[in-house]
Amino acid sequence: MVASITGGTGIGGVRSCRLVDLEQHKDERGSLSVVESERTVGFSVRRVYYLHDLQPGTSRGGHAHRSLEQLIIAAHGAFTITVDDGFHRASHQLLQPGVGMYVGPMVWRNLSDFTEGAVCLVLASCHYDESDYYRDYDAFLRDTRGTS
Repeated sequence: MVASITGGTGIGGVRSCRLVDLEQHKDERGSLSVVESERTVGFSVRRVYYLHDLQPGTSRGGHAHRSLEQLIIAAHGAFTITVDDGFHRASHQLLQPGVGMYVGPMVWRNLSDFTEGAVCLVLASCHYDESDYYRDYDAFLRDTRGTS
């Protein structure tokens, strides 16, 4: 089974966000989820990182990227991701390692409500570049809405 992209208009109307059903192989021994660079989400994977050992009440993210694309997966446990394109905001709980969320450029993201032992796996289209980040929500809104 090849990865499939769920929905065309985005999560809750948020552009550049969609759920991605990953290729799954299951048998009596367990499950294997597959992500292939370019094929699964349409970008080359340049960086992989994961969040783990998260304390109760922790919130991560709280930023947007100018050009970076990401696939975010709950590799273990669950968490909520809230996405915001400056016009629409939506939240979705990721709780299956076989489903990820594609988050494109110019989308503010916040991760919260991590279950105990949760691991958030992130595949990114670019190496770390601080200049690609929006860390100020008002500046993000000005640029995404084209206002001064």
